[in-house]
Amino acid sequence: MQTKSPTQRLTMAQALVKHLSALQIEMADGSLQPYCAGVFSIFGHGNVAGIGEALWAERAALPTLRAHNEQAMAHAAIAYAKAQFRQRIMAVTTSIGPGATNLVTAAALAHVNRLPVLLLPGDSFSSRAPDPVLQQLEDFQHGDVSVNDAFRPVTRYFDRIQRPEQILSALPRAIQVMTDPANCGPVCLALPQDVQTQAFDCPTSFLAPSTVYFRRPPADVRELQAAASLLRSAQRPLMVVGGGVLYSQAWDGLRQWAEVFGVPVVETQGGKSSLAWDHPLNVGAIGVCGAPSANALAREADVVLAIGTRLQDFTTGSHSLFSAARIIGLNVQPVDAAKWGGTSLVADARVGLAQLFEALKGWRADAAWTQLAKVRGQQWRERVTQITSTTLLEKDKSLLPYDAEVIGAVRDSSPSSDTQDVVVCAAGTLPAELQKLWRAAGPGNYHMEYGYSCMGYEIAGGLGVKLARPQQEVIVMVGDGSYLMMNSEIATSVMLQQKLIIVVLDNQGFGCIQRLQLASGGARFNNMLDDCTPEATPAPRIDFAMHARSLGADAVYVANVAELKTAMAAARAASKTQVLVIDTTHTRTTEDGGCWWEVAIPEVSERAEVARALDHYLTAKKEQRL
Repeated sequence: MQTKSPTQRLTMAQALVKHLSALQIEMADGSLQPYCAGVFSIFGHGNVAGIGEALWAERAALPTLRAHNEQAMAHAAIAYAKAQFRQRIMAVTTSIGPGATNLVTAAALAHVNRLPVLLLPGDSFSSRAPDPVLQQLEDFQHGDVSVNDAFRPVTRYFDRIQRPEQILSALPRAIQVMTDPANCGPVCLALPQDVQTQAFDCPTSFLAPSTVYFRRPPADVRELQAAASLLRSAQRPLMVVGGGVLYSQAWDGLRQWAEVFGVPVVETQGGKSSLAWDHPLNVGAIGVCGAPSANALAREADVVLAIGTRLQDFTTGSHSLFSAARIIGLNVQPVDAAKWGGTSLVADARVGLAQLFEALKGWRADAAWTQLAKVRGQQWRERVTQITSTTLLEKDKSLLPYDAEVIGAVRDSSPSSDTQDVVVCAAGTLPAELQKLWRAAGPGNYHMEYGYSCMGYEIAGGLGVKLARPQQEVIVMVGDGSYLMMNSEIATSVMLQQKLIIVVLDNQGFGCIQRLQLASGGARFNNMLDDCTPEATPAPRIDFAMHARSLGADAVYVANVAELKTAMAAARAASKTQVLVIDTTHTRTTEDGGCWWEVAIPEVSERAEVARALDHYLTAKKEQRL
């Protein structure tokens, strides 16, 4: 006679929270850590009575953190996972209605960037007894639709828990997706507010889940042979490294691979910091935001080994940059591995590199190619020092600084030449300048959200990074446009005593997009603040330092780069969030590097500037790989 498994009477929310608080993950070094580091929550009707009560009971094992904006707290949770190389996560819970839909942009950001986050929005009543409840969407054609259905296209896994016992299968499925190296991304469990509070007999085994770990799939033998054969035929190979190198923690293998085989390395936004900035074979950033050293090698390479990158258009110059090279896609995700019709090598980055290492013993890239890469890399490193100096500002005191000069001052303010600062950014001109000019000494010290390039991610993302890496100085670099879109987590960082250094570059509008507008033949329109005000009305001057002080931070306006250097020294010595504001210009950018990026130009326009831009566009498209 079978004995019935022991159970415990719990609400659905209690079972969910207890499972999360007990779940551990085996880290890359073999240690065990809680898989979920905490839950960001803004309570409202739809989650305060159900999951709110469950979180309170487990607060010692699973911390609950209050934020000020739902989208921002999801950004923080996503940044935490990125800073932890996807090994650990945070969850996010909201009320129904706007609390839930505020998470949709963050879900899309996580989806694009292949980053895990557990979204737990409240939902309307499963019983429908009080319909329509406050904030409930009423769809006249679909009785079962709620606003949470908006999560379906922007998550890797979606489920609506209609009965409490459904959590027994739904939550493990969600965790399986978040820990799957190929399908990793955001998951959403929509929680009707009545079902959260309903009790059931929960198996005690669910409350003591097995330790989870990340699989490291090896390459198929035939794919490995094909990739190795193609590399052996190469004289001018190039490695393009993406975020998958960091998530696989393959940086040691990457360095060894480059050194033994003499293959130069170029970095995408996601892969930057995989190899130390001063390594002789690190030739710099690739693509639209890339260094001339890296882009020149990309045009000359005969085989490109693309590792852990989804080959976004900023990396490939809209498929024009290394259009003559043969591609090998080493990627755990088969879709990414097969892009550009190249040779697929579906495997974990660390394992795949190790397998290739064994298969290629005795082979090396052409010695002249390796030496050329080292020379160009060194020339670029010296050029970066020049670009980020204040030489030009010292000659002409009337000039406003631009991003490169600010980056140099911030970067070099570290008392150590081997700085372990983490720089955080997402949108505007800064990503281009930072990818070229920031010097990352260690893995993960460059934190750029450039898959979605979401304005407003920066400060919230910085908070998530600080929670993940409390021992490091986290420096958020943000333009005035992004600051104005989302700044509330300054107050959260102060409340949680998570110190950030936030450097605000105020160029009085959306300078990056105005440059794109003008390059596309457009008129100055609706981007800079002085183009957006009624006629004869001066553009507003926003006191960002005063605003940041009102949120609890220490803040100062600095008049020039010299004052910024002094302020950075003080900010490093401080114990709570510091905000430094400096006026910059958007009319100067780093001219070195870059490549074509496809932005469609109108085929019909009254403007001669648009016609010229169209001619340039059509000419450039002829170099595009199809």
